[in-house]
Amino acid sequence: QEQLVESGGGSVQAGGSLRLSCAASKYTYNGNCLGWFRQPPGKELEGVARIHTRSGTTYYADSVKGRFTISRDNAKNTVYLQMNNLQPNETNIYYCAAGPLVLASCPPVPRTYEVWGQGTQVTVSL
Repeated sequence: QEQLVESGGGSVQAGGSLRLSCAASKYTYNGNCLGWFRQPPGKELEGVARIHTRSGTTYYADSVKGRFTISRDNAKNTVYLQMNNLQPNETNIYYCAAGPLVLASCPPVPRTYEVWGQGTQVTVSL
């Protein structure tokens, strides 16, 4: 059974950076979408960033463009999320998720991502 294990979360001050990792235990992702999600209080899950594991095309929520970078190491079955200039309202649990095998595009639709990690806590203080 596939498992996604996130790591790299922690506590930083506003403006700080963290690099999250998500390691897949079983599947080789080549053509699937991998994404990072968070859920602001009282809101739906937000697709923070996604990457197409074959093409390398990346997608970002507007709120994180220019600050976050998603990348992958296919040989290691690992996806990363570099988060720069973090803001307090981005305190959340960040979840890694594996989505469908597609030719292009990685929609930020949580229900289409079938495998989820347990999440890693990111805390941003003033």
